[in-house]
Amino acid sequence: MLEPTLISYEQGLLMQEQAVADLLDGKAGERVILLEHEPVYTIGRLRDQSSLRDPSRLPHPVVETNRGGQATYHGPGQLVGYPILDLRQRGQDLHIHLRMIEDILIASCRQWGVEAQRRDGLTGVWVADRKMASIGVGVKKWISMHGFALNVTPQSLSGFFAITPCGLDGVQMTCLSQEAQQDISVAQFAETVTQTFRQIAGVG
Repeated sequence: MLEPTLISYEQGLLMQEQAVADLLDGKAGERVILLEHEPVYTIGRLRDQSSLRDPSRLPHPVVETNRGGQATYHGPGQLVGYPILDLRQRGQDLHIHLRMIEDILIASCRQWGVEAQRRDGLTGVWVADRKMASIGVGVKKWISMHGFALNVTPQSLSGFFAITPCGLDGVQMTCLSQEAQQDISVAQFAETVTQTFRQIAGVG
C-alpha cells in the first residue's frame, strides 16, 4: 500500500531499518514499502561522484546512502519501492534479487500497455533507449534494503536534468504516463505493483 504523504529520504531510511530489524527479530514478516519521496538526490558512497555534476548548484538536497550506484533523483510523481525481503530464504543472490525487481516492474508496466524491458549490462527498466526505472539495492545480514524508483508522472522528470542519471551520459529519462499516453497516478501504479509483487515474489 502506498504511504499517504510525501516521505523524506531520511524518514524512508528509518522505515526500512525498522522493517529490517523487525524481520531479523521475528517481529514481522517480509514487506514492500511503497512511497513518494520529497525531492532529493541520492548517491552511493563512491569515490567518483561526478554524476552529481556540481553539487553546489543542485536544486534539492543530496544524501549519501548505502545502496549501490551513481546519482539518481527522487521526488513527487515517482513510485519508490523498498522490498524488505529475507534473502537467506531466497538464495542469497543479489543478481537474482535485482532481476526479480526488474521482472516485477516490467510486468506491472505491461499491465498499463507499456512494453518495458531490460537492457544488457544496464540495471533498470527501459522503454527502447529511454530509462523509466532505476534500481539500487543493499543488504543487512541478507535482508534486502533500498530497491527501485519508477517515474510515473511527468512531474517526476525535471529533477533529473541537473545530474547525469546513474552516471549514464546522454540517457533520456521517461515516465509511465508518457509512454502509456494516458494519465496514471502514483497510487494507481502502486496498486498494480503491489499485486505483481504478490504474484511473483509472494509478498506485498
